[in-house]
Amino acid sequence: MRHSTFRQLEIFEAIARLGSFTRAADELHLTQPTVSMQMKKLSEAINAPLVEQVGKKVYLTDTGRALAQSAREIFGILDRFEMSLADQRGLKQGKLRLMAITTASYFAPRLLGEFAKLYPGIEVMLSVTNREQVLTHIAENLDDLYILGQPPEEIDVVAQPFMENPLVVVAPPDHPLAKNKAIPLSRLAQEPWLMREPGSGTRKAVERLFGEHHLEPNVRMELGANEAIKQAILAGLGISVLSRHSLALHAPGQFAILDAEGFPIRRQWYAVYPVGRQLSVVTRSFLDFLLTYGMSHDTDTN
Repeated sequence: MRHSTFRQLEIFEAIARLGSFTRAADELHLTQPTVSMQMKKLSEAINAPLVEQVGKKVYLTDTGRALAQSAREIFGILDRFEMSLADQRGLKQGKLRLMAITTASYFAPRLLGEFAKLYPGIEVMLSVTNREQVLTHIAENLDDLYILGQPPEEIDVVAQPFMENPLVVVAPPDHPLAKNKAIPLSRLAQEPWLMREPGSGTRKAVERLFGEHHLEPNVRMELGANEAIKQAILAGLGISVLSRHSLALHAPGQFAILDAEGFPIRRQWYAVYPVGRQLSVVTRSFLDFLLTYGMSHDTDTN
């Protein structure tokens, strides 16, 4: 094991975290043959298999899981040391690994751009995925910070709200209800609904609101992405509830936001990390930036 290189551990940690040789190669700017060769050498040095590949999926062996945890601890110690040195010199340098749910992709890049202007020495890596995958990463403590619209209940986390996330009812611009005011929730329940997949934070919020009024939405279709829902809305397949942020890049009038009872649902965006995680200097700086950013940006343009 002592003959293994730091680079081999770095490559292995990326494979373990991303679950893919190809994605690890892309993140580290290496070719896939290089990644495969280095993993072969690392397995030979340990004299035990680290991964098993079934089809296109990569699974860690018991030895691989143990090594992945040790590698993360090693890199965490080194990152904290580098950042403490930078902090002593009055600098903000280092790496920041973020993961966010898909809806956050409508504002997160802009937010990170502003942060990068303040701290050009910080390298930021952002992964955007579904809520289920984000929760898996939180449980395994794989990233520095997570952005969610609803903190998990099943994992002990610290969740700090930093910006409003209003949920609105969206319909095609020529919808019969588009010009109505104070539409009763009972009337909305009669419309065909396009819903996110079970487990989605937005879906839970909608179902909670209808449930409080002893109503159920007429679910016509379940879709796993906001963009698919938007296309279905424009095709006249139904109405849905989306974060107002998801409409930010669209031309005014492309969608109708219905004036409906109980809407907008007032929610927050949260910066989340596991209880007990020691935040690095860089992570703390970004968290402070988020809190300041949220206070200075009114996101509900109703």
